[in-house]
Amino acid sequence: MLGQNAVALGQITAYYNEKVQSRKLHVRNSIHMVSKIVAEILKDVEIQEPRFISTLIDNNGRYDGLYVHSPNEFEVILYLNQMGVFNFVDDGSIQGCAVLKLSDGRKRSMSLWVEFITASGYLSARKIRSRFQTLVSQAIEKSPYREYCKLVTDTSDVKLRIHDKYIVQITCAFRCNGIWPRSASQWPNVAVGWPNPAVIGEVKNEGFDLLSKEVYTQPPQQPQTPTKQPTSTMEGDAWAMCMTQAENILLSHPNRRKTLSILKCLRDSHLDYPASPITNYIIKTLVLYECEKHISDHEWYDICIGDRVIGVLLQLVSCLQCRKCPHYFLPQLDLLRGKPTHILDHAAKMSWNLLRQLMLNARALESL
Repeated sequence: MLGQNAVALGQITAYYNEKVQSRKLHVRNSIHMVSKIVAEILKDVEIQEPRFISTLIDNNGRYDGLYVHSPNEFEVILYLNQMGVFNFVDDGSIQGCAVLKLSDGRKRSMSLWVEFITASGYLSARKIRSRFQTLVSQAIEKSPYREYCKLVTDTSDVKLRIHDKYIVQITCAFRCNGIWPRSASQWPNVAVGWPNPAVIGEVKNEGFDLLSKEVYTQPPQQPQTPTKQPTSTMEGDAWAMCMTQAENILLSHPNRRKTLSILKCLRDSHLDYPASPITNYIIKTLVLYECEKHISDHEWYDICIGDRVIGVLLQLVSCLQCRKCPHYFLPQLDLLRGKPTHILDHAAKMSWNLLRQLMLNARALESL
């Protein structure tokens, strides 16, 4: 099995140098291609509506504000300006979400986004998303890329399908630096002892993003049937909390990132199929939980990576069998919510098959 031995180390090194690096090169090339198209569309959106200013920046080949969900799925974050007249309200009523409410009703006219404020004084994520979707649709129609760049129409999220192969979601967002949401107040777990106080301070100072995304909730009386529409107006107006940049700080250690890269490659090769509930974000979340179980740097040395990979896959099987995977920072948010039982059962079986190969065959990575 993969473990702390020379054979396993050689297998992991070869797999990383061949398969993982090949995946990274493919992703890098795809990012370069789709970013060029998205940048042109956002440039036209900004001409139509100067409040939507593109924040997609090419930083020596790395694009700030772009996240990779899979080799063919990307998300571009469009950071909006001015939320100073709003209070951030995180009361836990909508899992993983918060609202932005006018601090004083008289300040409505002072807001850059005045027409998107509801009668109750909330800045509506749904209204901003709807307006942005219209602008993107118009920009695509005028774009030289319109023959192979289409707007996905079965969602209120702004998603582009490029070359019938790539999906790029463009999400409006507000950056919340220097504050920490009440929903994440249980972090860090002081009993764990990870990370160290300096990193904790850095993470909390980094803060989080508020994203304008469709919000789905699971009715308690129908635990196996995902809802298709938000169940209340407030959910449509709410903003989803995103902790991606804080998570990346915690995973900045080279071998923690290396372990995550190997697991993403295994997921893309063996656990990515139609209707699969196993996302790379779930894998990333489980790596963070693995960090809490193994807090010392020496437990992430190259010779230990095999053990860490197996540990994460064991967690994955357990989550699928228990039908729950809590978000790392927002544990009340279940990343498997709404997924039908038969889909989770099938995913658990597929994950276990992969895990068994790694546990029973020290040379499994040669053929995976």
